[in-house]
Amino acid sequence: MLTHRHCFCAPVFAALVALAAACTRTSATPQGYIASGADSAMRALHLSELPINPPDQVAAYGEDSSQSGALRVPAGKGPHPVVVLIHGGCFKAAYATKRDLEAMGDALKTDGIASWNVEYRRLGQPGGGWPGTHLDIGHAVDHLRTLAPRYNLDLNRVVLVGHSAGGNLAMWAAARARLPVSSPLYISNPLPVRGVIDLAGPVDLTANIAGYEKLCLDTVITSLLGGTPAAVPERYAQSSPIRMLPLGLPQVIVLGSLEAFVPRPLAEAYIQAATKAGDPVRLLYLPRADHFVIASPRSWTWPKVELAIRSLLDGRLPPDN
Repeated sequence: MLTHRHCFCAPVFAALVALAAACTRTSATPQGYIASGADSAMRALHLSELPINPPDQVAAYGEDSSQSGALRVPAGKGPHPVVVLIHGGCFKAAYATKRDLEAMGDALKTDGIASWNVEYRRLGQPGGGWPGTHLDIGHAVDHLRTLAPRYNLDLNRVVLVGHSAGGNLAMWAAARARLPVSSPLYISNPLPVRGVIDLAGPVDLTANIAGYEKLCLDTVITSLLGGTPAAVPERYAQSSPIRMLPLGLPQVIVLGSLEAFVPRPLAEAYIQAATKAGDPVRLLYLPRADHFVIASPRSWTWPKVELAIRSLLDGRLPPDN
């Protein structure tokens, strides 16, 4: 039974079903991946329902209950490369939690990569929205400096991975060193990262606002930033990745052919703008995959996403599709 708490967003899920093929639970292959093909989109099998193991440590980076993260550390002495995981949910507390990416954290640990899966204040919570949501992400990433000595984390090999709304926040976190000191989002000495992966998150917050908010069934973009692009243009300039180029590090945008939230032309426009600005960037386009399957470590798409993670940890882009 799907619940409002465990779904990325129950109403959003219904909208996607209307856009996509029949809603059926898919069977797993012997390798544990969701089968490829037109029926592979995660409609009944949701990210928050995937089995997980307990994290090695739950740590707070702030005083609010949402300012915390789950750390998973692989076996061995290390130093361990780290992936910061940022979940989505239309920027709303009611739609998702870090539980959505816990299974990805488990998969990374098995593959010898530490993960720091962060929670943050979202719309519907005190302090969520502008500027609290972005500040939480920045402080969460920087908290790796506190965790690193005890768990032997390699802070020279940190990659950000965000899904949906979290993809946007991951891109922002990678770009935040470019913020002026006068910005409400400014945090001095942000932790450098080697690369960022955006799993179907908006790269231009001024584009497709109506379409994104229709699928989210709420005014999530304008509520997040406290107004329209015309009313608060400086906030969009300080939070929209395409306005913050160049990021100065490798970037990977992952989209499935069944994607509804981020139209491919918008992703391609970002790729063009980033390339023109001098950034190394790659669009990883996955046929037959939808908005959710690209974030599942049990999907056939996972080896491609994991390869992108490993490539960025080594400071380079993954191969073309």
